[in-house]
Amino acid sequence: MEPWTRTFAGRLDELEISSEALRGNPLGDPNVRPLWVYVPPGYDHEPAHRYPSIYVIQGLTGQLDMWSNREWLRPTYPEMVDELFASGGAPPAVVVFVDCWTSIGGSQYLDSPATGNYHTYLCDEVVPFVDARFRTQARREMRAIQGKSSGGYGALVTPMLRPDLFSGLAAHAGDSLFEACYLPEFRETVRTLREEYGGSYERFWEDLRSRPAGSKEWDGVLMNDWCMAACYSADPDGTVRLPFDAATGRLIDEVWQRWLSWDPVRMIPRHADAMRSMRAVWLDAGTKDEWFLDNGMVAVSKELEAIGAEHTLELFDAGHMSIGYRYPRSLAFLATALSEPA
Repeated sequence: MEPWTRTFAGRLDELEISSEALRGNPLGDPNVRPLWVYVPPGYDHEPAHRYPSIYVIQGLTGQLDMWSNREWLRPTYPEMVDELFASGGAPPAVVVFVDCWTSIGGSQYLDSPATGNYHTYLCDEVVPFVDARFRTQARREMRAIQGKSSGGYGALVTPMLRPDLFSGLAAHAGDSLFEACYLPEFRETVRTLREEYGGSYERFWEDLRSRPAGSKEWDGVLMNDWCMAACYSADPDGTVRLPFDAATGRLIDEVWQRWLSWDPVRMIPRHADAMRSMRAVWLDAGTKDEWFLDNGMVAVSKELEAIGAEHTLELFDAGHMSIGYRYPRSLAFLATALSEPA
């Protein structure tokens, strides 16, 4: 394997989109966002042909240009996408790489008064933008979404909320079963806030922004708890409500229930018709996932079974990180399903 990008058989267009949904967002994050659109081999030579589209979203702290990062002896994901279609490993599709980064870590691809309208941005701005500029088959039967971790969460909930836009999804270790993936870290946050920051999240953010992010061992845990609260339990005025007492860690039931209402495991029964309408649902996770998201994927699978929604579940020997080699498998799965007669 060569350590440099090779010439693609398809094409990766690097674009920008100016978002009205994100303009003036509470965090002051940019409303002009990068957007990458991959078109498969043959796209430029078959002007009458239209393609299914698959949207790719990132995990927590993800920003679009991270897709160019290379792990040791591994291709980048855009390179894997190109190889998949160039080799005939899947029917051709347009692949859209979406940026929903925020300065507190992420957006969970939801609209929130504390972070911004990222669900609206994805569904009502990015999708029409792509359909207007590329030869997609602009209907829900020919559109799917894929992601890992927080991106896997977004891939699960976006089709539930907008089944008019998406008919397929792939969730790699998507955030789910919140009592397993989130709750155990609340106690760590409480202890660190008390010992290092006098119980103050404001002091934590001041410290984090004064030095390289991730340079203290607790950065990820504190960032994650605050970011999730900003997405799941912010008040209409943007006030972020933690689901626990920051002094003791005791759950605040009313706020925790707001979190649980956004848990895909709990959402599926409320969106049963939407999930039964999906043409393709892929779930997977590593059996050594550090946040026990394999348990979450099994719980999601059980809920899908209960409502009679077809899906596939794969558990494999790995942790949460460095599982990008799994992405082409679900991409091929989605592209194949979308290419079949609806």
